[in-house]
Amino acid sequence: MPLFGRDAELKVLAEFVGGPAERGGVLLHGEAGSGKSALAAEAVSTASVAGLRVLTATGAEAERNLTYAGLHQLLHPVRAGMDALPAPQRDALRTALGLAAGAEPGAFLVGLATLTLLADAAADRPLLVVAEDVHWLDRASADVLAFVARRIESEPVVLIATVRDGEPSPLREAGLTPMPVGRLPDDVAAEVLDAVAPGLPAAARTRLLAVAAGNPLALNELPATAELDGLDPVLPLSDRLERAFTARVAGLAAPARTALLVAALNQSGSAAEIFAATGRMLGSLPEPDILVPAAEAGLVELGPGTVTFRHPLMRAAIPAGAEPPERRRAHLALAGTLAADPDRRAWHHAAAATGPDEDVAAELERTADRAQRRGGAEAAVAALEQAALLSAEPEAMAGRLLRAAELAVDSGRRDTAERLVREARTTELSPRLRATASWLLSGFEDGVREDVSRVAELAALAGEVAGEAQPDAAGRILWGAAMRCFWCEPGADTRRTLLTVADRVLSEEDDPRAVAVSAYVAPFERGDAVLTGLRALALEPGADPERDRYLGSAALQIGAFDLAARFSEAAAPGLRAQGRLGLLARALAVQAWSRTRLGDLAAAVPVAAEAVRFAAETGQPFMRGLAIAVQAEIAALRGEYGPAKTLADEAERAALAAGARPVLATVQLARGIAALGEGRFEDAFADLSRILDPADPAYQLALRAYFLAELTEAAVRAGRTDTLREFLRELEPLAVSTSSPALHIGLRYARAVLAPGEEAEALFLAALRADLHGWPAERGRAHLAYGEWLRRRRRVVESRTHLRAARETFDALGMTAWAERARRELRGAGESSPNRDPGAREKLTPHELGIVRLAAEGLTNREIGQRLYLSHRTVGTHLHRIFPKLGVSSRADLASALATLGE
Repeated sequence: MPLFGRDAELKVLAEFVGGPAERGGVLLHGEAGSGKSALAAEAVSTASVAGLRVLTATGAEAERNLTYAGLHQLLHPVRAGMDALPAPQRDALRTALGLAAGAEPGAFLVGLATLTLLADAAADRPLLVVAEDVHWLDRASADVLAFVARRIESEPVVLIATVRDGEPSPLREAGLTPMPVGRLPDDVAAEVLDAVAPGLPAAARTRLLAVAAGNPLALNELPATAELDGLDPVLPLSDRLERAFTARVAGLAAPARTALLVAALNQSGSAAEIFAATGRMLGSLPEPDILVPAAEAGLVELGPGTVTFRHPLMRAAIPAGAEPPERRRAHLALAGTLAADPDRRAWHHAAAATGPDEDVAAELERTADRAQRRGGAEAAVAALEQAALLSAEPEAMAGRLLRAAELAVDSGRRDTAERLVREARTTELSPRLRATASWLLSGFEDGVREDVSRVAELAALAGEVAGEAQPDAAGRILWGAAMRCFWCEPGADTRRTLLTVADRVLSEEDDPRAVAVSAYVAPFERGDAVLTGLRALALEPGADPERDRYLGSAALQIGAFDLAARFSEAAAPGLRAQGRLGLLARALAVQAWSRTRLGDLAAAVPVAAEAVRFAAETGQPFMRGLAIAVQAEIAALRGEYGPAKTLADEAERAALAAGARPVLATVQLARGIAALGEGRFEDAFADLSRILDPADPAYQLALRAYFLAELTEAAVRAGRTDTLREFLRELEPLAVSTSSPALHIGLRYARAVLAPGEEAEALFLAALRADLHGWPAERGRAHLAYGEWLRRRRRVVESRTHLRAARETFDALGMTAWAERARRELRGAGESSPNRDPGAREKLTPHELGIVRLAAEGLTNREIGQRLYLSHRTVGTHLHRIFPKLGVSSRADLASALATLGE
């Protein structure tokens, strides 16, 4: 039967399916029975005619707790291509699909493997991927499909997904084009009904049209019910349809009803499994055609070795209409049939349980182990939670709940973790479990959404747990509390308490955790000790990417931006290889922040863009806000004031409600730099002063001391030097206890600029003689300020040397606004400057710049794709666009092009 009233939707789908090589995807969403599957089926028909290969997966409620069940469906026809994948991807995907044993695969590495496999398959023949009822897909599969959906813009791949309105799914935020599938207009609904049931009496026809209210499934299915005269206009449509399906089941013979119940409860459409389990229930082998009457009644479709329900509502209606003892017998029959599939067997045993059953609970726990090994944290959490419900002893129940909570923490499911911990605490916990419950939730590092008093609670808790001989748990709590001191301000007393506990629990001086906690909690008081520890630990970067990641963050706290960039950069390859994109986003944000402060904009631009992308993908809004604020700072340094304002506003929106202080501080820095460049000196001083005010949400204890050059510029030009001197008097004592590079560089600069008369010259020379290796922006600022000072004292010839050095430095760094200022000063000193050619960073997008830098290093498209979590085809497409922008014809010319353009 043709689809009535869907011409617009069919046209859009046909354009996607029959479009150019770069296609993308569509998300069909609507209520149950709205016709999403019918539209997807039409797209499949169009694709077949157009010569596309079609891969499908359908979510089923019974399979939501089976790790990668949906992905297994989807990739089964192209599984032979896995052998050609790069080894890390191949191993991750085979482990995820249960085809091999291996280390627990990261979800994003599985996503990259899937993307590569699909891209390779599409190279020979374009692909249509259809994922139906994605709200019922297991979470691991849904996450992988969302990962793929974000990255197929350059692939000959179309993704069509269907989701029911009101149901959550990662595919909703994956960049697919949304297509609402609403109810049919009255005239079209009447056409559908007349085509389905042309002989209906007028009164029944009117009632049915009113009840169906334009829902296509209702229009197709309700005419078959024998209760047309008794249609209740109040009953919800889904309930009414379920009754219609149940009524159709009631008309079948008992053996067929039994087989249909087994089919509805089974987690696959395997006819062999259904027949075997039905035979167990009936006590004898069923007839081969036992389900033919159900197919004739329009409830199922029979294929070669498969049984498929025509609609999910049909599948749900059949168990709902069965008696509980009958459902239990069916679950046990299926469990008895699935000896070779322990995970599905465990869930059927759990569904059949009528009370606590330690054997079934243990079986579910083993299922959780397997799910975890395959990277299915969500499925493991579900299995452990169900195991807890079936536990015979309170201690076992609490242990399983807390293990589930720990997995929820590791996968970023905060609400789930908090709920599970609360449930565990309803029982009498042993000291070990009480300690576990205490430190679990501190694993959410930022704590931005919490009340600031939580930091003091964690400090006390760490001391208590340490006293119970739980040093590892105490260390984790301390780390969670210390991280919160970056994002919020707990106050001096709380910081001192944290340090006291840390000194007791983390007593080894070379313990990376001790170094990092000290940096976060007391960046000035412990600055020298932290810097010494960081320099010692920097001798072995790359040994442990997670360690390097938080040491990079620690270095940022004490103003050692060179070390922060080095540690964060060292952490990135390991985190990429492991597919830990959540931690990678954090490392990249710190790297971009530090590189920008150092003036290395060419390196910071692609890193910041990647941090934004991965932070969004891994659900870290504040880390994303921090990376966007860095992008705003970069734009301001380049003199791109419009984009700088837009980016700063976006970052502020992400951070303001929760008071994420580092984000807000960086936003104010970007605004201050932009105002300086535009000559709005009062505004610049007002923007930057907010970072210094403890009552302002942009105040951040450590970062406030690392913007002194900008603050000094603004204060001098706005005539606010008295206010600046007051602030410097606060900072000078801190400099005694720490050798923080950023703090001392800033103080030397401020002293020189503020010094009266001829006293300034010795201070400028001292600033330039200091160790500025790796701090080119600060060297350029010192040259510029000294050159300006010399010119204003009519020492014009001497000034040119310093102004020229400043101009060349800022040109090389891409700091356009500062370079223009140096040019103006040079013109005033009687020297013209050559025009600056735009660098590659200004011709390329940040994403393209990241790709071209890797290509210039000699990496292949596949290697670049593995680094950036893209397919090699997407990398190739980007390079094809990049070559004309740079005026090159091959990748062999990229390195020289970048060098020529100042990269």
